Amino acid sequence: MNVKSVVKLGAVALASTFVLAACGSKSDSTSSNKKSVSFMVASEIPTMDTSKVTDTIGLTQLANTEEGLYRLGKNSSVHNALATKTKVSKDEKTYTFTLRKGAKWSNGDKVTAKDFVYSWQRTVNPKTASEYAYLFSGIKNADKIMAGKANYKTLGIKADGDYKLTVTLDRPVPYFKLLMGFAIFFPQNQNAVEKYGSKYGTASDKLVYNGPYKSVGWTGTNLNWKLEKNDSYWNKKNVKMDTIKYQVVKDSSTALNLYNSKKLDVTTITGSQVAQYKNNKDYKLRKEASTFYLQLNEKKDKYFKNKKIRQAISMSIDRSQLTGKVLADGSQNPLGYVSSGLAENPKTGEDFAKEAEVKSAVTQNLPEAKKLLQEGLKEEGMSKLEFTLMADDTPAGKSTNEFLQSQIEKLGSNVKVNVQNIPFKTRLSNSTDGKFDAVVTGWGADFADPISFLQLFVTGGSNNNGSWSNKEYDNLIKASNTTDANNKEKRWSDLVKAEKILMNEQGIVPIYQQAQSQLWNSKVKGEVYNTSGINFDYSGLYLAK
Repeated sequence: MNVKSVVKLGAVALASTFVLAACGSKSDSTSSNKKSVSFMVASEIPTMDTSKVTDTIGLTQLANTEEGLYRLGKNSSVHNALATKTKVSKDEKTYTFTLRKGAKWSNGDKVTAKDFVYSWQRTVNPKTASEYAYLFSGIKNADKIMAGKANYKTLGIKADGDYKLTVTLDRPVPYFKLLMGFAIFFPQNQNAVEKYGSKYGTASDKLVYNGPYKSVGWTGTNLNWKLEKNDSYWNKKNVKMDTIKYQVVKDSSTALNLYNSKKLDVTTITGSQVAQYKNNKDYKLRKEASTFYLQLNEKKDKYFKNKKIRQAISMSIDRSQLTGKVLADGSQNPLGYVSSGLAENPKTGEDFAKEAEVKSAVTQNLPEAKKLLQEGLKEEGMSKLEFTLMADDTPAGKSTNEFLQSQIEKLGSNVKVNVQNIPFKTRLSNSTDGKFDAVVTGWGADFADPISFLQLFVTGGSNNNGSWSNKEYDNLIKASNTTDANNKEKRWSDLVKAEKILMNEQGIVPIYQQAQSQLWNSKVKGEVYNTSGINFDYSGLYLAK
């Protein structure tokens, strides 16, 4: 998922993917009979259209207002939600789900198998232009549909009455059940989608809900909204909170002052704040399966096709200084693109990131960087390098951008980096449209498997905005998803080799693996946190007495 740069949130200043700093006024959390907390987020919601969402803020909103076949508990454990029973064929290519009777949408409609069929078909339909449609690869005909070679209605999903759903795969998908807990696979109410048309998912009143909460007061551009308990939710008796209030707050100092005055229940902290509070009983370090990196636009700026120029930029960056002094939020130096702690070798137990590490791709080496740059410029017939580096407009985004500017310009007097900081939503759209030279962006794993990172950079991938391309890489990713899908060791080897190619070629420039430091009021309990996928699930949130 796209993560944003925030105060430390949502993309860390780029670093924290979705900053959820829960904040609740003192009266909300202790004095009132109405159970309420307030959460701080670092930016606006780009969209809540299930087929079009890609960012952590939007995904977290959907995960708490909508529901799919499963919910994921701690450590990405799979739990029934709308599915009450799952039958898997011996060849692992057919899944039959028995759906929960009595589940309803907030408009009164029943939640049925047809809602899943409609939702999935809408997402893979090329006309929808879903950036997440590629996650459906492996479901029968999905690849053909996305390539325009088959009708979207031929997708391998079928409703047999209201409460039986059958999904047919072209090939086994090792992480299929994890996908079913991800928002892009949630059902959609056709009546609502057709009623609101192009405005569907753009505001609270342009959606219907089947999850624990309903969104209220979000206009699409405003900085305040809330989630209210959904009385139509099938499991409402186990939803303890009445209201979760959201406010966009970009200044961590302001948030910390509010926390210390007991007007916030949770706040994200950064920089010197972390050093000051890391031994506090309320301190929580949220490690994330999320990596921030530079994408260099090879389509717009042909000189970025030069491997030596890409390598020079990467080798100019002192990542230890960035994580330790600039971000200072618990984020760590990356071992590569795939985050550490995400997955282990099925045979040896070794961490994927460690096994696939290419140290030269994530280590500063200024003398070698200067040498490579001059060689690269000569090969391109250039005497100087000048480009604009785009990032989020949060405090963390700005400080990260300024740091990278200073680092890259150390390559020589013939190097000039201009900085551009813009709102997260605009940064996402500009990236998608290729309107950038270089961009600081972040990706958080959608599920606990390296493919969630690596499939982004296949040739023509919807998130491969820099247009890097390598045939051997493409073939390895394809093999991991097809011929080697049921062979755990061979599949693992494919993915390790692919990561090494990406890093040796410096297809992207990893700059840090993010983490989020928070102060969390001990009375606010019951949140489920996962490093990948939907990071925060508040369906079980409650206030301790």
